[in-house]
Formats: sequence, C-alpha cells, structure tokens
Amino acid sequence: MIKVGIVGVTGYTGAELIKLIINHPEAEVSAITSKTYQGQPISSIFPIFNNIIDKKCQGLDVDNISEQTDIVFLCLPHKISMEYAPQFIKNNIKVIDLSADYRFDNVNSYEKAYQKHSSKELLKQSIYGLSEIYELQIKNANIIGNPGCYPTSFLLPMIPLVKEKLIDSQFIISDSKSGVSGAGRAPSLATHFCETNESFRPYSVTNHRHTPEMEEKLSEHAKESIKITFVPHLLPITRGMMTTIYTNLRTNVTRTHIEEMFHNYYKEKYFIRLLPKEAFPDILSVKGTNFCDIGFHVDNESGRLIIVSAIDNLLKGAAGQAVQNMNIIFDLKEYLGLNKL
Repeated sequence: MIKVGIVGVTGYTGAELIKLIINHPEAEVSAITSKTYQGQPISSIFPIFNNIIDKKCQGLDVDNISEQTDIVFLCLPHKISMEYAPQFIKNNIKVIDLSADYRFDNVNSYEKAYQKHSSKELLKQSIYGLSEIYELQIKNANIIGNPGCYPTSFLLPMIPLVKEKLIDSQFIISDSKSGVSGAGRAPSLATHFCETNESFRPYSVTNHRHTPEMEEKLSEHAKESIKITFVPHLLPITRGMMTTIYTNLRTNVTRTHIEEMFHNYYKEKYFIRLLPKEAFPDILSVKGTNFCDIGFHVDNESGRLIIVSAIDNLLKGAAGQAVQNMNIIFDLKEYLGLNKL
C-alpha cells in the first residue's frame, strides 16, 4: 500500500484528498497535519468522517511525517509549500504540491505573479501535473506542481489546438466561471453567503494570477509567445467550473479537423470526455468526478471556434488530478480511486 501524507488537511482540497485516498485500493492515509487543529481528530473537523477515519492531525515535523509516508500532498498556501517541499525531497519522499510554488518553468513569471522563490533549483526539477499532457514526465518525477483549476479547464482543450496550429494563437479569450469553493475554506467577505447567493460577477479582470501559468504552458506547446484575455467569474454554487473559450480558426480549418485532432489526442484518455456535435458540458455532469467534458462549435460565417469545458474544481481542478498524478507516479491505472460516483 502507498502510504500517503496530507499536509494542511483541513481545507477543502485536504478533505477531498481524504475521501479519495480512503477509497483507493492501493493507498492509505498514513499521516495528516494541521497547524490550527493539531491534536484533533479529522472527524471532529469534518463530521462526515465520523466512524470512517478518526486519525488525529499532527504538527508539521518533516522528518516524522517522512517516516510515515511514501508521498505527501502539500495543501499549503503559496510560499509556505516551498519551505517544506525541499525537505521532503531530501528525505526521498515524493511530493505533489497543490499551491502555485512549483507550477512554473520560468521563475521570473512566478515571482512576478506571486513572490520571491526560495527553492529555485527544485523548481527546475518540478513537472507540471496536467496529467493527460505530461504523463510521461510525471512517471519519473519526484515533485509535481499540480495545476490550478482554471488552467486545467483551459489548457486541456487549448494545448492540442495551439500545438497543431489550427487556430489564431494571438486571439484567445477565456471566459471562466467557478464555484465559491475555489476561493478556499478561509472565511472572507467576498465569499460570504449573503454576498454570493443570487449573485454573479467577474473578479480579477485581466490580472488573475492563473493567467501567467496558462500563458507559459500554452507558449511552450505553441513554440511562440502567446497572450490571452482571461476573465474569471464567481458562480453562486459550491463547486464546479465552466470555461468558454473564443478563438479564430486558421484558413481552411474545418469542424472535421477539430474533431479528428481532439480524438487523436484524447481517445485513450479516460478522464477526457469529448461530447457529440452541438452538445455542451454541464457542471452537474462533472460534479463529484475527475472528468473534463469538452464540447465545441464552429461558426462557419465568422471562422470562429467556441469551446466549452467543465470540471469539478475541487477534483479535476485539484485533489482528483493530484491522485491521478500519484497513480501515474506509482505505475497504477490512472482511474484507481477516482472512478466511483
């Protein structure tokens, strides 16, 4: 059995990871940590775990946690993860980091969007954990930078398109909507029930921190510099994410070209569901799953391509993809622990 440690277990992502690991046939939760709830059983923090798992939260002692684990999921804030990841790697523990600290190849891009990076050498070793795209690199990785939820919903449909040069890479608009859980469990006025209920609004218009992450990965595959327009919105729902992307097709590219391209890229990818012609994703259809549903429309008159993708932001956008990456690292079927509703 794979011994799993979850560091920073009391956020939404940590709770989702527990649910996935306790139902995983080849893994077990061997250690959990929380600074705020140290010494308390996880079932007292999340009553859903009563009579299922009553393991107590530990303090974050790297050597102690390393003795109990084969792999750790770091569910820590940006900048905090980079303090602990190098210590776990030194102890020969695999690391999947769910913050932004190890998602970038270019340290300058990271520092511009976040803050100074204190483990630049380890950043060079990290593999971006977009499972369907970087599977071969993930297999041999010691540290994974798990993608953000918005980038996951955007990059899965877009990377094949720019790589095959089927679209105008200089005209890409992403209009994305997320459930409130994407903001994390810490209370704030912006995510207060009375502020979000019956509301729908954009935020961080054109300056969201995920934009550089998406632009870097897209540019790598396109082999040219790409800038996108990205506008996120907050939906009055708990979980789920929908991304609508607008771009222009290159001359003589047809719907058939797009269909064949998506089929070739994703026909063997369990968690990518390509929808039939003129069918589009629904958040309800991916809620509680690790699937990414993709549908698209070609406007022949304007030459425009409209793509819609949907994921569960807490699963395919966080904990689910992290477990998928763990499965890849340990040479297991990607869907183990992830194919139950």
